[in-house]
Amino acid sequence: MKMSPQEFLDWPSKRITLLAMSGAGKTTLANKLPKVKWFHYSGDYRIGTKYLREPILDNIKRQAMKVPFLRDLLMSDSIYISNKITVDNLAPVSTFLGKLGNPEKGGLSLQEFKRRQNLHLQAEVAAMNDVPEFIYKAQDIYGYHHFINDAGGSVCELDNPEVLKTLAENTLIIYIKIPATLEQTIIDRAKSDPKPLYYREAFLDEKLAEFMSLNNTTSADLIPPDEFVTWVFPELFKSRIPRYQAIADEYGYTVDANDVAKVTNEDDFIKLITDALAKQS
Repeated sequence: MKMSPQEFLDWPSKRITLLAMSGAGKTTLANKLPKVKWFHYSGDYRIGTKYLREPILDNIKRQAMKVPFLRDLLMSDSIYISNKITVDNLAPVSTFLGKLGNPEKGGLSLQEFKRRQNLHLQAEVAAMNDVPEFIYKAQDIYGYHHFINDAGGSVCELDNPEVLKTLAENTLIIYIKIPATLEQTIIDRAKSDPKPLYYREAFLDEKLAEFMSLNNTTSADLIPPDEFVTWVFPELFKSRIPRYQAIADEYGYTVDANDVAKVTNEDDFIKLITDALAKQS
């Protein structure tokens, strides 16, 4: 969706999709908007509570069944297992994705890892395709004036033009670009606390082969899980930058993460968007 600054200001029900790498400030920015006026749709929350809910619970139960005490209680229906996913706590989704590598160190086999990656891919596509429905529900049921889609960091990896068209037809796409001065900070943060991530299969195959060659590893089952995640993140970061920019160039607009960090309220947010539209019209 393309529009002029004045068209955006006159838009009675503003609908925005935020795109960025994890850590760029999407969720923090969305949380600064008045909750009584803006419906906050989290793609990752939708993935965890709707499309991966059963696989996530199955994964938790699988671990619980390894503990005899819990296994007996589960088998006799004496207890049940649930998870508590929130917009600010998506740990069950990350735990389900897991890390590739040595099973004895908590890693997943390549086959199982790819199975879970594919489930996440399908879930993210579905969650983004749900945006138009939630725009309608946010207004019709809950009475929200405006809508913000806090998209997952891997939306640029979907290779699904129809999803992008859906988002562009229904929302104004805003890409939060991380400036070069902050890139290393994001990378260092990821290295210090390596988290499970989604990778395009072609990217995974290429980088896994490169990692194994560099480390003289003959099998993915021998890889220390944290070591691969730590090594591959800078490669993933670099690969996503042109993908995000291509989406913004075709369908939306770009804002600087430093400017995003200065936003403190709704007025600041509106000005951030109108300034971007004016510069990139």
